Amino acid sequence: MNLSSRLPEDWRPRMKLPLVAAPMFLISGPELALAACREGVIGSFPTPNARTVAVLDEWMDKITRGLGAKDAPWAANVVVHRSNTRLDEDLDLVVRYKVPLVITALGSPRAIVERVHDYGGLVFADVNSVPFARKAAAAGVDGLVLVAAGAGGHTGQMTGFSFVPAVREFFDGSIILGGGITDGAGIRAAEVLGADLAYMGTRFIACTESLAVPEYRDMLVGSTVDDLILTRAITGVAANWLKQSIARAGMDLDAMEKNPDIDFTDPQSGAKRWAQVWSAGHGVGMIDRVETVASLVARLREEYEQAKKR
Repeated sequence: MNLSSRLPEDWRPRMKLPLVAAPMFLISGPELALAACREGVIGSFPTPNARTVAVLDEWMDKITRGLGAKDAPWAANVVVHRSNTRLDEDLDLVVRYKVPLVITALGSPRAIVERVHDYGGLVFADVNSVPFARKAAAAGVDGLVLVAAGAGGHTGQMTGFSFVPAVREFFDGSIILGGGITDGAGIRAAEVLGADLAYMGTRFIACTESLAVPEYRDMLVGSTVDDLILTRAITGVAANWLKQSIARAGMDLDAMEKNPDIDFTDPQSGAKRWAQVWSAGHGVGMIDRVETVASLVARLREEYEQAKKR
């Protein structure tokens, strides 16, 4: 497998697929990140998933100690929205552990680019529109994560088929494409479009190493795209949610405020609407089993190689 020359040279021999196991709120933790990296896929998690800064310290220590020179690099997803009161403390740990890849979300990456570059790390910005991509590129990021239509959780409105070429007109850095990518053929398609890596989240929720409760995994196995709803009512940002989980939480979307304030403080308190419901992307219908990361990645690799021969 020949990975894109836009990716760091030392990453390429360590990766078995051009894939990132996307960071997912309340789902991605150190076990999922470690399992992905050991299988040659970039593992990641959002820093707010660690309930406290002390727990985040433990998670980062576990990952850095648990990975070897031949494992894929890992990424920390940092929420730069003003509601994240922990940003400075989280970033201090990012710098201390020299996280190879930092993925910013929900705001401008400008404030953290210099600190990450100072220790040799890379900054990729999570964006869901061309205007946001332009702003992030101007902030000096190394790469962009294009969240296209069909992504689980917070999503975009633009199809990846149009998003990637539109961004390639002005950005020659690394691009990760996400949004409904569910198999090896989708990973290959992202490359053909001009992306360097694919972003896959929903498939990894059903893996045993995720932080998802068994009921969530079972719901994914039994759901299709018809079981999703796109709404701003939960977080204030457009996101795809499993209808059954909304009903299970006793919520009535028609009676809820349609544009609540965006608030990502203490996501595990249970008080936030989005801490009580479950998300999924358009590829949810492809999930037919609960399995390990190793099992999933092995199948994705086979599908990817088959797609390259077509």
